[in-house]
Amino acid sequence: MLIKQSTISRSIRQLEDTLGVAVFARTSGGVQATDAGRQFLRMARSVLDQMDMIIAVSQANGRGESGRLTVGFCTSLTTGNLRATLLEFRTRFPHVQLGTIERSRARLVTALRNGAIDIHIVTGDAPSFYSKVMRLWSERILVVLPESHALAAQDVVYWTDLQDQTILLSQYDPGRELEGLLTTKLTSTSDRLRIERHDVSRGVLKSLVAMGLGLSLVLESDIGANFPGLTYREVRDGTGPSRLEFAAAWREDNESPPLRDFIKLLNERYPASFPV
Repeated sequence: MLIKQSTISRSIRQLEDTLGVAVFARTSGGVQATDAGRQFLRMARSVLDQMDMIIAVSQANGRGESGRLTVGFCTSLTTGNLRATLLEFRTRFPHVQLGTIERSRARLVTALRNGAIDIHIVTGDAPSFYSKVMRLWSERILVVLPESHALAAQDVVYWTDLQDQTILLSQYDPGRELEGLLTTKLTSTSDRLRIERHDVSRGVLKSLVAMGLGLSLVLESDIGANFPGLTYREVRDGTGPSRLEFAAAWREDNESPPLRDFIKLLNERYPASFPV
């Protein structure tokens, strides 16, 4: 060591004065750590190890080489744009730990606010009072029905075709938005609608449809999972296919390099998107 012994001794005395305890016991045979000193040194070594890790991770984050990105969503990952985007991000940034959280829209808003997720991608307009928002893609709305159902013989299904059907919807998002759209499209016959709300996942809901208990509405990203006996038809009104918009939202004060790279990727993949 290039540090003088006197400097080390003085630094130790200053440390002991600050702590109010003796770190080392000095005897004619030399210096050894006291009980309090051994505990202090053990904890100090742990702190130094953590500091080394913090420095290494921070430097790598600054280069965009590592870190963590947590994405929240309330749609399917069996196919579609979100799945493709996550796969491309994983390919481009293999050293970034990618986390995903599927929750209701309301819980995703809370998770974003308290920092549990970096960004969420939801249907409809994302709240912007605390975040940056970017409109992304849209997905067609499809009706899922048994292959033996009479409507399966049609190439497309119109909203008015559903007015006398039993419609099964999940209580989880985007089930509520789909219900709102259904009632809006069929306002004049809303009193005839038979909507059953189930506290189940999208997968279980399809099983109920396969059992013949009714029809259901899904987004086109839901059709990646194969369910025997089911088929899908595009739902239209007088102007064409019906769609739901998707938007991304993130906190303005989140300066995470992986988040920055993910937003850049969204801009590249969906150039028509724009912040609002």
